[in-house]
Amino acid sequence: MRVNVLYFAILRERAGVRQESLELPESATIADLKATLAGTRPGLAPHLDHAVIAVNHDFAQPELHLAEGDEVGVFPPVSGGSPGPTILRLTEEALDLNSLLESLVVATTGAACVFSGVVRARTERGDPHDTEHLEYEAYSPMAEEKLRQVAEEIRARWPAVEGIAIVHRLGRLGAGTPTILVACTAAHRDTGVFEAARYGIDRLKEIVPVWKKEVGPDGERWVEGSYHPVEGDQSQ
Repeated sequence: MRVNVLYFAILRERAGVRQESLELPESATIADLKATLAGTRPGLAPHLDHAVIAVNHDFAQPELHLAEGDEVGVFPPVSGGSPGPTILRLTEEALDLNSLLESLVVATTGAACVFSGVVRARTERGDPHDTEHLEYEAYSPMAEEKLRQVAEEIRARWPAVEGIAIVHRLGRLGAGTPTILVACTAAHRDTGVFEAARYGIDRLKEIVPVWKKEVGPDGERWVEGSYHPVEGDQSQ
């Protein structure tokens, strides 16, 4: 049988590849997998006793039997510590800024930067027109994964950011209604919290699959962007 093996962090470096298809005997266990890797990837051998194994996105014990087509993650123990509160959500409910901020504040928080998008009743830029309401829809499973990616990118670029919230409303929203909240918190205002929130909304508009239809007195139209994803936009 064949399984797809993915390597992460230092084990990716020791293996020399990010992933590979590996042939194993029928009913091979996690212990058998480790023994095979020790022989085929010598650089991994010193690390395998302490490596964590996940099968199909769940932690696996040595005695677990593998099956054809399983996805196997091989990685070191997850680094300790918490990156801070993270709220990522698609919702049809009204956005509550006060509740959102309360959920992001920790003992060391001293600054919060919040962006909120609002349905415009009148658009002057480009083709001037009036809007009665917007209708938002999303490819929800992918959108939720991409919200997570945006948050991870923010933390990688601005390590001082403590809390991150990205919440997007779906459904029918009238003029004047908040549609999106992107909030970042940190200990101080000069730690990149402004830039992080700006990056969050800009990045959301690039890679999160949410679309809107504008409905007004002159009819309705779907609003399309111009950004086309590139290789770096894939989840890592």
